[in-house]
Amino acid sequence: MFSLEGRSAAVVGGGSGIGEAVAIGCGEAGASVCCLDVNADAAAGTAAAIRGAGGEASAARLDVLDGEAVTAAFEEIAAARGSLDVVVCTPGVNVRKPLLDYTDEEIDRVLGVNLKGGAHVIQAAGRIMKEQGSGSIILFSSIRSVVVEPGQSMYAATKAGIVQMVRSAAAELGPSGVRVNAVAPGVIDTPLTAPIKDRPEWYGAYARRNIFDRWGSAREMAGPTVFLASDAASYVTGTVLFADGGWTAIDGRFTPPGM
Repeated sequence: MFSLEGRSAAVVGGGSGIGEAVAIGCGEAGASVCCLDVNADAAAGTAAAIRGAGGEASAARLDVLDGEAVTAAFEEIAAARGSLDVVVCTPGVNVRKPLLDYTDEEIDRVLGVNLKGGAHVIQAAGRIMKEQGSGSIILFSSIRSVVVEPGQSMYAATKAGIVQMVRSAAAELGPSGVRVNAVAPGVIDTPLTAPIKDRPEWYGAYARRNIFDRWGSAREMAGPTVFLASDAASYVTGTVLFADGGWTAIDGRFTPPGM
């Protein structure tokens, strides 16, 4: 039920962090994985790790801001492997600063990678999958799609936007047999969050904010993603799977006396 044997999977952002872990997870589940990343060397490293574990993988450079390049990459995978069954999009950028201090360049950067890039992935994958009559597209949202804090305005806006884009795409592509979903991580130890890890007070506050009293690992995002990619999620579309250690389930960590 959870196997990806015989499936072709493209993981955008597969060179590091969550994307790397997801690509390896898809390979372990039996998929033939193409690791795509703006850092070609990092993508190649992930593909090599998959092959080293006995899987099938390739790699290529891809910038999600280039819509034509995204289309070409997916069409090449579909032509080479006979289908494009799973597409995962993980890239995201965050500029942590007050909204009033954002420059136009910073706004464009966050909106561009997080929203425009995601749209390019859905468009390119959706066209191929609609024609073949099957497929699973998975984008990455965040807990910031529903809860925020100072300095997260543009990032949070894009992560909420991803949810609505996923829902719309699910409605439009569902009749053609294509599923579209999102994974919403909590605080995950990745290169994106490295500046927080370097500040113990901040890092510890985030750890204490969720039920498990710790950060999540990139590896822990692979399982939820493989689930959504597999037949185990055949009746799941247009939804958001929160993998956040219970962050959005609780209102702080204070335990009332007697509990």
